Amino acid sequence: MEGSIKELSQYRLSRAEEDLDTSRKLFDGGELRLSLNRSYYAIFHALRAVNALDGFDSSKHSGVIAHFNQYHVKTGDFPKNVSRMIAEAMEIRQRSDYEDFFIASKADAEKQLANAETVVSLTRQYLQNRFSDDEF
Repeated sequence: MEGSIKELSQYRLSRAEEDLDTSRKLFDGGELRLSLNRSYYAIFHALRAVNALDGFDSSKHSGVIAHFNQYHVKTGDFPKNVSRMIAEAMEIRQRSDYEDFFIASKADAEKQLANAETVVSLTRQYLQNRFSDDEF
């Protein structure tokens, strides 16, 4: 049985929060490259939670990001600086996952974790407002 759009959005937000929690633990444990990865995926799943409300998803990360930027950043649902946070997270995640000999810095991992916390928090607030439901 398929769930509602709200349930899908809640599920995706819970994945974002789980990835955010994992990123924090990895950061605290000194696993900086892995923390960068989970920070990115926290952001990515938060975007997918919002995009679910539009009935949109994509198998490509660039498609998820482009839709979110066009329909939720450009329209003012989210502050413009979120677009920069997303781009930075994607770029550093790709470098850390695919470049040989990539060394993650503590400063980069800390910044991406903070950005992920911001995006997930803004997403939670946005969804609560959309559903007028404090228990979203």
